[in-house]
Amino acid sequence: MTVRAGVLRVAGLVALLALLVAAAFLVGVPDPQQLRSNVLALGWWAPVAFGALYAAVSLSPLPKTIFTLAAGALFGLAAGVVIVVAGALLGAVAALYLGRLLGRDTVRWLTGGRLDRLDALLTGHGMRAIVVTRLIPIVPFTAVNYLAGLTSVRMRHFIAGTAIGILPTTTAYVTVGAYGRQPGAWPLWAALATLLVLTVGGLAAERYRRRRTRGAS
Repeated sequence: MTVRAGVLRVAGLVALLALLVAAAFLVGVPDPQQLRSNVLALGWWAPVAFGALYAAVSLSPLPKTIFTLAAGALFGLAAGVVIVVAGALLGAVAALYLGRLLGRDTVRWLTGGRLDRLDALLTGHGMRAIVVTRLIPIVPFTAVNYLAGLTSVRMRHFIAGTAIGILPTTTAYVTVGAYGRQPGAWPLWAALATLLVLTVGGLAAERYRRRRTRGAS
């Protein structure tokens, strides 16, 4: 992941949020409380179905952000975080096993040439490496899942590292979804600040790593 690609991801997120706000004003959106009531009226299978859908999306290169935002809007902050984390973990484990089944060449193709760069991030394997990659929003979630299948990382380290690492970003995105119609709410601004800090920190860490790599060569 290059710094330029990271900047493009940030710009894409800003554009997405701006588009959603514009759509809310031009088209209108249902009342959040009424929307949540309608979803809860569907019973226990609604969050289960959403979690399963999230897991399936996690296996593909489709953007997960829109689904994470939707979880906040549909289920609220606490339940939304639980559903997204559960779905993401299920999808991550499935992708890890698929990576081991498909092999290195296929995973290289699926991850769009990111394999070698992500290999460096996962050097040493273990839970610490997984946590670090998950904490950086610009590192592709799906690519790391498939790549992990080609390493000797232990399953318990992979699951624990993923759960810990995705929690801050997931909570932030779900908060944006839950409070998106309340521009004055402090949780919304705290979530946006968290995303900004994690993204800028990730870009700075990647830039530092690239400089060290060039200096060592």
